[in-house]
Amino acid sequence: MRFSVLEPKGPIWQGMVKKVNLPALEGEMCVLDFHQPFVARLRKGKIVFGDLRLSAGKAGIPIKDGIAFMRANTLTVFAQT
Repeated sequence: MRFSVLEPKGPIWQGMVKKVNLPALEGEMCVLDFHQPFVARLRKGKIVFGDLRLSAGKAGIPIKDGIAFMRANTLTVFAQT
C-alpha cells in the first residue's frame, strides 16, 4: 500500500509498505494492504512500518499525536513529531 507520514512542515516519509502499526487512541492498530477505509485518532507512540527497501525490514517514527486516514489502499498519517 502507499503510505505517507505528513506534518505541518512537510512530508516525513512516503513510500510503499506491506504493514503499518499505529498507536491509535483505542490501542495498537495493524493496517495491511487493502484495509477497509477508516479515520483514526492517534496518541503518543511510535508508528512502525515494514518496507522491503529497508535493510532491517522495518522502521519507526515517534509521534506526539495525529490522525490516520485510509482510503483506496493509501494510508496517510497527519502527525506532530
